[in-house]
Amino acid sequence: MKRIPASFVPLIAFDYRAKTPMYRQLYNWFRRAIIDGQMRPGQRVPSTRGLAAELKISRIPILNAYDQLLAEGYFETFVGAGTCVAGSIPDDTQSPPAVKVRKGLEEIVEKPGPRRMSRRGVALTDMPAQSWLDNLGAFRVSLPALDRFPIGVWSKLVARHSRRPPRGIMAYGDAMGYLPFREAIAEYLGAVRAVRCEPSQILVTTGSQQGLQISAQVLLDPKDRVWMEEPGYPGARQAFVTAGAHLIPVPVDHEGINIAELIRRGHKPRAVYITPSHQYPMGMTMSAARRMLLLNWAVRTGAWIIEDDYDSEYRFGSRPIASLQGLDTDARVIYAGTFSKVMFPALRLGYVVVPKDLVPAFSAAREATDIFSSTLYQAVLTDFIREGHFARHIRRMRMLYMERRRALVEAIRLQMGDMLEVIGSEAGMHLVALLPPRVDDVAVSRKAAQRGICAMPLSFCYLKRPTRGGLILGYGGASLHQINDGISKLRMSVQSGR
Repeated sequence: MKRIPASFVPLIAFDYRAKTPMYRQLYNWFRRAIIDGQMRPGQRVPSTRGLAAELKISRIPILNAYDQLLAEGYFETFVGAGTCVAGSIPDDTQSPPAVKVRKGLEEIVEKPGPRRMSRRGVALTDMPAQSWLDNLGAFRVSLPALDRFPIGVWSKLVARHSRRPPRGIMAYGDAMGYLPFREAIAEYLGAVRAVRCEPSQILVTTGSQQGLQISAQVLLDPKDRVWMEEPGYPGARQAFVTAGAHLIPVPVDHEGINIAELIRRGHKPRAVYITPSHQYPMGMTMSAARRMLLLNWAVRTGAWIIEDDYDSEYRFGSRPIASLQGLDTDARVIYAGTFSKVMFPALRLGYVVVPKDLVPAFSAAREATDIFSSTLYQAVLTDFIREGHFARHIRRMRMLYMERRRALVEAIRLQMGDMLEVIGSEAGMHLVALLPPRVDDVAVSRKAAQRGICAMPLSFCYLKRPTRGGLILGYGGASLHQINDGISKLRMSVQSGR
């Protein structure tokens, strides 16, 4: 049995007016804590001397309580490790107790009923379990090439800021973010993405997901209509559901979201969510004509456009497409981005470009959420960007991902050309492969997960049931060997799923 390191002194309160002896109160407390699971098997308990000093009582009642617990098998002693909670406590003693109801002098034991949640909580838990995310094997969507990240450079920058950090890095930070970092983001977005903004409009978040959640809190009321691409990003769906929004799917075609269909419906939504530079998950780019139609429609209706620019840095056939926000002359676009794809997900840094008149509301919502992001990593990433490491890393990754995409397409052609139809432009870190008609993509994903493969089902991105299933295959974090081996295992998963 693995022993857990020494615990903190537990919060034990004595009733000095009770007739129950002190040692018995202490015994009862430890026994109840073990049965209720507050103290786990193998967890060390305080020494009698240390506990006596903390509780300011004699060691005698503590010794008596410990002896009784040892005799009954709740405690065990180990040479060099002191006294620990026994590892042989039955599992059923640690389950939640039944509800006790007293009726007259008779005590009736009832099983606890269902615990109430909000409608939003129920809606979130209704989403199917994502078993394809249980490991970091081949084809995990949105996972970058972590083995190619310049960790040596990054470590030196972290050490530089950690060695003698100023008070500003260690204290509470601005809800909008570390100002030098926001300045660096504004410079980068203006030069590379044609985003029109000032540093004061940059809100630093823990990623694009939090940016979407804050946007939903600020812009939406319960039951407001939000139009979403169909298929679209499931994370955006979750963010809008938590705001109580009513989601309406709008189909996409080779030019992106169907603006004509959107206008034809006539209903005025509060917001529309889009991924125009690299549609998630299908991969097309919204045409210039549709961009202008969408912006003109937003001005006429007063709707907000939430632009998610999640991985626009990685285009292989041409230069990155300029942002929709850069064409916006009426400040209708809220632009969200993240460093999770171009750096690494655990960094937890992203940003939202907020229209000037909405900055106070977004800042207040950010402060109410979790106050601010880590100032240390904002400072480190500021140097990483300004010293040129960021641009060099993106260039290297663009070439690497182009190579890995070609390898994946070729592996599919050779091993699964009769099973999968590859679609999606040459951009980003994933592609979509359509399955044969009537093959359940969720079942295939689950079988692949059992073989260590992360193949996300395309149907998970639909609000309505699609006519044909498919798989979303990420190649950013997969080596050439993992790609070939993964396709071999995926072929077996499709064959067994037919």
